[in-house]
Amino acid sequence: MLSSLFEIFFILLLVMGLLANIVGLPGNWVNIGLLGLWRWAHQDMPADWWFFLFLLVLAGLAELIEFWSQVEGARRYGGTRGGTWGAFLGGIAGSIVMAPLFLGVGVLIGAVVGAFLGCLALEILAGRGLAESLHASRGALWGRVLGLVAKFGAGAYILVTGAARVWT
Repeated sequence: MLSSLFEIFFILLLVMGLLANIVGLPGNWVNIGLLGLWRWAHQDMPADWWFFLFLLVLAGLAELIEFWSQVEGARRYGGTRGGTWGAFLGGIAGSIVMAPLFLGVGVLIGAVVGAFLGCLALEILAGRGLAESLHASRGALWGRVLGLVAKFGAGAYILVTGAARVWT
């Protein structure tokens, strides 16, 4: 009975780790660390080094996709190098500025809006027209959304496969 309560509590911690991705925290890495601690404390957990290596590679790929998709989105929509950097820096700045709003979900909104505004600002400063700048900024916005979805999806996989190995 007590063992089941610990398992339920631990799985709830994994869910919180997944939700941390929404607010810009490294939830996937936290969950892998938590699973490693659980494995260390429970030697009978059916997870070997290959399992953890796969999760590490998956989390790393999700981080790369999150970064790459935003930059590539701006570029494919006609953004300049400055615009892609504006999207990257704007996403970070927007996350920080919006963090206290909407019970932490402001980080997600700030990341997406910040990517859009950062790209827009640097495209306009580069002397591009408003229509071109808006088009490139939409690419940065959708790239950022795609990246967040990829990171959350990887986190959901880590949660489900980890919870299946914790729950006995």
